[in-house]
Amino acid sequence: DWNKRIEYKPGSGSIPLFPSIHLETCDGPVSSIHTTIELQTNYIGKGCDRETYSEKSLQKLCGASSGAIDLLPSPSATTNWTAGLLMDNNDMIFKFDGKQGAKIPDGIVPKNLTDQFTITLWMKHGPSPGLRAEKETILCNSDKTEMNRHHYALYVHNCRLVFLLRKDFDQADTFRPAEFHWKLDQICDKEWHYYVVNVEFPVVTLYMDGTTYEPYLVTNDWPIHPSHIAMQLTVGACWQGGEVTKPRFAQYFHGSLASLTIRPGKIESQKVISCLQACKEGLDINSLESLGQGIKYHFNPSQSVLVMEGDDIENINQALRKVSYINSRQFPTAGVRRLKVSSKVQCFGEDVCISIPDIDAYVMVFQANEPKITISGMDHFARPAEQFERGVILLPDIRIVSTVTKTEHPVDSKEHDGANKPMVLEEMLHNLDFCDILVIGAELDPEQECLELDHVELQGKHLDATNSTAGYSIYGVDTMHSYEQVLRQVRYRNWYTSATFDRKFRVKCSELNGRYTSNEFNLEVNILHSSNSNFMDHVSHMIVEPQFLQSVHHPEGSISAVHNSVVPSVATIVIIICVSILVFIITLGVYRIRTAHQHSSGDNEGSKENEMDWDDSALTITVNPMEKYEKPHQTEEESEEEDLEDEEEDTTSAESDESEEEDEEEEEEEEVIVQKGDKQNATRQEQLEWD
Repeated sequence: DWNKRIEYKPGSGSIPLFPSIHLETCDGPVSSIHTTIELQTNYIGKGCDRETYSEKSLQKLCGASSGAIDLLPSPSATTNWTAGLLMDNNDMIFKFDGKQGAKIPDGIVPKNLTDQFTITLWMKHGPSPGLRAEKETILCNSDKTEMNRHHYALYVHNCRLVFLLRKDFDQADTFRPAEFHWKLDQICDKEWHYYVVNVEFPVVTLYMDGTTYEPYLVTNDWPIHPSHIAMQLTVGACWQGGEVTKPRFAQYFHGSLASLTIRPGKIESQKVISCLQACKEGLDINSLESLGQGIKYHFNPSQSVLVMEGDDIENINQALRKVSYINSRQFPTAGVRRLKVSSKVQCFGEDVCISIPDIDAYVMVFQANEPKITISGMDHFARPAEQFERGVILLPDIRIVSTVTKTEHPVDSKEHDGANKPMVLEEMLHNLDFCDILVIGAELDPEQECLELDHVELQGKHLDATNSTAGYSIYGVDTMHSYEQVLRQVRYRNWYTSATFDRKFRVKCSELNGRYTSNEFNLEVNILHSSNSNFMDHVSHMIVEPQFLQSVHHPEGSISAVHNSVVPSVATIVIIICVSILVFIITLGVYRIRTAHQHSSGDNEGSKENEMDWDDSALTITVNPMEKYEKPHQTEEESEEEDLEDEEEDTTSAESDESEEEDEEEEEEEEVIVQKGDKQNATRQEQLEWD
């Protein structure tokens, strides 16, 4: 009795495969029972569900020595030699069809690998076509021009793995080990296997899927004499620079490669190698202590095959009920894993007495809920130029949060049908494998600016970092909290700020080598020079204001509250500017009106004086001789009074003119006495008086 379909949800741990299985032999006596359970996962990833982190991140996670050089990285601006290769983006797998090869640029791998170095790779390879197969190059370092000498190479020939190492000539001109051969069935079984070549010259050891293999054949050769000829390192084919009309690729590889690295100067330990190739899914036995007496069991290295043997049927039944499936990945590869159970029963005195049919079943691994990674923090700030010369922290309050949407299961399921189940957003914790700080716009000028990080911040974490003019990259499998701590210490320095006013950066993080990526967090930094730093102080605080508003929900003490009271609001600044402009416009308008009024008053006064000039050609003037001596004194007193009024008022003469006109109208019936003086006397003024 068993279920043909076993469902597995991510994070379930270990689940029994056959909790109610029972084997019966109809009371027939048996001497032994032999049962094999096989989990078929060769079509999942590289043979089973493994972590899909980059090789660098995995090596850091497993505690490998630093300094590994990735020879098959994902194509980018700095690693463009793999751009023309066929590639499966999901698992960083490169497929070679016998027509392609890649040149590794000079300077990526040092010329002298020393007497100790390690080569690691994943390989999937089938039988070579033809009776006499050619060499299929995995890695080759040969002369770039003139000659065709191979200095070191790793290749497949007739289902044998061969490593070639030609040492340079020194004082001892003797034969030395040069070729190391391994003959293994797995090399041509069209399945994924993990190979590690540890070189401690003159000893070379091969690890395949964690198991050690010594070479069955070692051949010697003369050392290579030194020359001035440059060398060319290639992957997927070998470069033939001499002995041909035109240099070209030769000895192409047929198959798939992944995670090809070389580490000069160091070799890997057995523990690290086992960690790098370990499967994250497999068969397991719950409670080994309760298996019962007389039960023998054996796992293969990947735990995909379990063999159990015993002489008691009931003990075998109990042991089979404890066999389980486990997947330790937080985000496992979804899909079907086939199961096959085969049993053989041996009776007393006979080889096989009962035939038991095989059991076929499968494990259905569900897709994990996809996390949403969000980066938040202060996205704009300004600082004086002097601070940038010492270095300014770019991301002082960066926060990385991951959430997942789940379906809530209510207590009363009748109230909600399948289409209207409420969705809830839950925060979840998981690792990250890299975060990049990219420069937007022109790249950094190394002569005047850079990004800095004290590498002390990386100690105690599974993290490493690389720096370039395009940005700063932090990589390694570690928690989001660890990434936050490191990112908050990255500084931007600019020791020649006069030519720079702002810089823009972008932060992006990833989990599982880009399978899940965060939002693109953009940051703008303004450099305040001495001419505008005082004015921009308020603007800088104004921009930071939303961060303090958010702190209402997450109070951080009295310091934040005091800072809030000092920071002016946007509306206050706008109102002050508007009122100032309005007052200026009103003042300008009043000044213009007064000026125009003065000009118009002067014109009116001139016109009125002209109207007061009489045409006296037809007038008869009678002079009273009795008032000859009184009127001049009177007119002098009147003129003095008018002068005093003009000095006191200091305004236009329009009002005095109007008052004079009223006085003249009242005296229209009076006698007009005109005092005429000599025209040469400039101080006397003609006056008209009416009787």
